Amino acid sequence: MDRFSIEELNLMCIYDTGTRAGLMAGLEKIALELAPDDAELSELIQSALKKLTAMSDQEYGELILVPDYEEGDD
Repeated sequence: MDRFSIEELNLMCIYDTGTRAGLMAGLEKIALELAPDDAELSELIQSALKKLTAMSDQEYGELILVPDYEEGDD
């Protein structure tokens, strides 16, 4: 299985329902609502969905879905 990018993980944190199927359903719903000029977000969603589809529920349960926020230098 390919590893998830930071962007994919952050997106997954936003739409995580606690189950792989729920997360996939949420991402699919958002993908349908995107405007044509949201191509970058659409690609990110499709990439995450492809990886989620390829993994098992057990593998999903082992993921740590915590947003990665980098603090800037103040």
